Amino acid sequence: MSEYKEVKVGGEKNGQTRLVPTKKAPRFYPAEDVRQPKKVRKTAKPTALRSKITPGTILILLAGRFRGKRVVFLKQLNSGLLLVTGPYKANGVPLRRVNQAYVIATSTKVDISGVQLSEKLTDAYFAKAKASKSVSAEEEFFAEGKPKAKEAYPEEKASEQKDLDKAILAEIKKTANLEKYLKASWGLQKGQFPHEMVF
Repeated sequence: MSEYKEVKVGGEKNGQTRLVPTKKAPRFYPAEDVRQPKKVRKTAKPTALRSKITPGTILILLAGRFRGKRVVFLKQLNSGLLLVTGPYKANGVPLRRVNQAYVIATSTKVDISGVQLSEKLTDAYFAKAKASKSVSAEEEFFAEGKPKAKEAYPEEKASEQKDLDKAILAEIKKTANLEKYLKASWGLQKGQFPHEMVF
């Protein structure tokens, strides 16, 4: 279908025919031009793991709730995040995902080649459960001041943590003072500079 059609026009001085658009232009138009999203030509690449970080490497966490704690690196997840554990029994750090930008890799390592990692330990394992129902404004008003009921930690995840801790602690105890090293938190003193340190 063509954009224009030929229409006969009356009158001597009107040229007898005229080209008229087939689709009528809209009466209203947006005051500002609608911005088109920028075309991204980049392809997502898997996050490269730093050469110093290998399974069993002890890392120092630099940010988050457990900053300053030493943890054992287990594996890299599909999202590029690192799967680490304290172990929980040693220093209170549970199974967690950490960005490698916020860790310092030390030269100390734990042999975890004999430790069986569950196939369940993926990014989906750490996904938060959706809220079951939305609270109405009335319920929220009357609930003010009352402490919220704490959800129980899933039994399955707790047993998963215990089994993993048992296997890793058995390897840690083979090296003298390694458990004490994991329990001790890390921090800088006055006049210390991390770029001058050897970990």
